[in-house]
Amino acid sequence: MLRLTSSRFLAFAHKQPTFLPRVSVRMMSMAPPAAKPVNPEFSSGPCKKRPGYNVDALDKRILGRSHRSKIGKERLALAIDESKRILGLPDDYLLGIVPASDTGAYEMAMWNMLGARNVDICYWESFGKGWYGDAVSHLKLKDLVEVNEFSADYGQLPDLSKTNPDHDICFTFNGTTSGVRVPDGCDFISDDRKGLTFCDATSACFAMDMPWEKLDVTTYSWQKVLGGEGGHGVLILSPRAVERLETYVPENRPLPKIFRMTKKGKVDTSIFKGSTINTPSMLAVEDYIDALQWADSIGGVPGLKKLSLNNLAVIEKFVAENDWIDFLAKDPAIRSSTSVCCTLDLTAEQIKAFVSLLEKEGVALDIGGYRDAPPSIRIWCGSTVEQADVEALMPWLKWAYHQVKA
Repeated sequence: MLRLTSSRFLAFAHKQPTFLPRVSVRMMSMAPPAAKPVNPEFSSGPCKKRPGYNVDALDKRILGRSHRSKIGKERLALAIDESKRILGLPDDYLLGIVPASDTGAYEMAMWNMLGARNVDICYWESFGKGWYGDAVSHLKLKDLVEVNEFSADYGQLPDLSKTNPDHDICFTFNGTTSGVRVPDGCDFISDDRKGLTFCDATSACFAMDMPWEKLDVTTYSWQKVLGGEGGHGVLILSPRAVERLETYVPENRPLPKIFRMTKKGKVDTSIFKGSTINTPSMLAVEDYIDALQWADSIGGVPGLKKLSLNNLAVIEKFVAENDWIDFLAKDPAIRSSTSVCCTLDLTAEQIKAFVSLLEKEGVALDIGGYRDAPPSIRIWCGSTVEQADVEALMPWLKWAYHQVKA
């Protein structure tokens, strides 16, 4: 039997400096972190409610009342007016509440206005690709005008500078399923453009600076940055978009009732004052008003933007410190601060296990990447998510990685 004296043992240990530390690190990686996020809701839509939210605080006077009643119209008008004020819309822009979330709002705009000019459709994630598919397959725009496709893989942007200012341009401000946004300022859009811009801004409005002078048609939903309820969309029109509505009538294109925005050749301005096309949920309206009041209380868009950027900074620091995780959007200039998408040094099946493990532990709900995206995770870092919860989540990501990778 080999015997080691104390001095020989110390000499042996000294020659093996990596043995004991590796065992120690391995053992530490098996222990779950002590603290959990107070709120594990990191879904990218519907998104977490605002901090301190309580349904009992909602104004209930409208419940059971008609949206056509005096109070119904007043509350809808309040939601519209406060949205315009907080977003800083120009006075001559219109904002209306429409059916079917952001999807309904964007489809409404496409069905009413596309076809008057050649169109450039830009996409780099699933929803933008869907707009292209609808334009070609359902609106059949290629039978009417030239349709140009500008696309890029997940995590990248196409060369937007190649779009034509004489054409209508369709694009997504922030790709919720790819974590890629257009650069600040939208400089690819000409101030002297002849065409209209159609901007899907559902996960950008309220958390990012919107260059309204560049945007003619803008859509979003309450369920993203403000954490409102689903089912309702918002449609914003510039004067140029209103002119298109009043001068262009698509031929042989039936418009469902919930898509119709004009009467006798003029835009139906009542839609943009609170007379919705169909019956809205007044409970959802009150929930939205509550979110707007909260947004106003923390400084409006600048305050909301700061919260989202702070959340992103937490993940950026974590990614910089760990080589097994990276952003789907490598370029920080086009990286979303709301729908943060990350790839992992794991297989697709391991990522599913990773997501399930975090959900089982009650620390992160609904963070799996979108089904059409590359294998990834998606952490909502919009303004209603608190920075302390993002910070608490990071050690759990590391723990789950080592559990699944073992």
